[in-house]
Amino acid sequence: MSMRAAVVELDDERVTRYAPADEPTALVGPLVDGIWTADPSGHVWDGTLWVYPSHDEDTGATADDDGNHFDMRDYHVLSLTSLDEHAVDHGVALRLEDVPWASRQLWAPDAARRGDTYYLFFPAKDHEGVFRIGVATSDDPAGPFTAQPEPLAGSASIDPAVFTDDDGATYLVTGGILGGQLQRWRDGEYTGVDAYPGLDEPALSPLVARLSDDLLSLAEPVRPAVLLDEQGQPLRARDRNRFFEGAWLSKIAGRYVLLYSNGDAHELVHAVGDSPYGPFTYRGVVLPPVAGWTTHGSVVEWDGEWFLLYHDAASSGRDHLRSVRMARLDVAPDGTIATVRPESRA
Repeated sequence: MSMRAAVVELDDERVTRYAPADEPTALVGPLVDGIWTADPSGHVWDGTLWVYPSHDEDTGATADDDGNHFDMRDYHVLSLTSLDEHAVDHGVALRLEDVPWASRQLWAPDAARRGDTYYLFFPAKDHEGVFRIGVATSDDPAGPFTAQPEPLAGSASIDPAVFTDDDGATYLVTGGILGGQLQRWRDGEYTGVDAYPGLDEPALSPLVARLSDDLLSLAEPVRPAVLLDEQGQPLRARDRNRFFEGAWLSKIAGRYVLLYSNGDAHELVHAVGDSPYGPFTYRGVVLPPVAGWTTHGSVVEWDGEWFLLYHDAASSGRDHLRSVRMARLDVAPDGTIATVRPESRA
């Protein structure tokens, strides 16, 4: 059953509650106040929903098509134990200055757990201005995290998403065009040259590879996770629903579901496949456009229900100062997801 969110005041605390509705609807208030957060990755460990977002700040960096004004300098970790409570901000989990190889822009992260160790996967530009993927570890899901001295060899671009399958194999998905530099990689090498496909050629795809057992290296070279249209043909560069950035891999009803941003259309969409490597067939819009240019999210199962974590700029009115929000999802038996109708406001 779908639920409609409403914010009520209880003892001077703003609390989000749910009531029945005709379709999936977003929570009204941001998940946390006091800091700007975006690009949320959600994981449920020991009954608690842990959220790993990027931390937006206004550093005065000049806005441009490469996203230089998205000038994040640290990561915070959020947690939520109930839908009737505000999320807890656990403070700074990793700082830019604590990553030896990184120079700037701690963009969208993700996290994983293996035994008693927690892993934070994150992109940053190295000292040559190339986006790489780093890994940091902690014995606490809230951090602080200690970064490995070098980025993941063989990784490329931005927006790492980590997925662990039923058999324990763990996969890393990355990629983002334009400022994310995916178009500058070819055959595992950074060329420094923007090489986009022709409009009628297959679009660039996110990259996927299995991680080593200790999650600190790639166990294989990355490969493209090809996206198909509903006729089984590769999505072309001109297609509205071609990949732009922000891939997120889940397993729903036995199918592999890839959530991603389609960029210019400002939507979160999804595609479904039978392998974590793809191919993935487009299945529809999960989240229509929200306030702000960027859109980025994750899908998580919590207490037997599915939720979407995403961000928008409704509270600030500025593209690079965003707030993480949450919505209940309706999921079909084949793994496809009904469209959420955002009702977010400041």
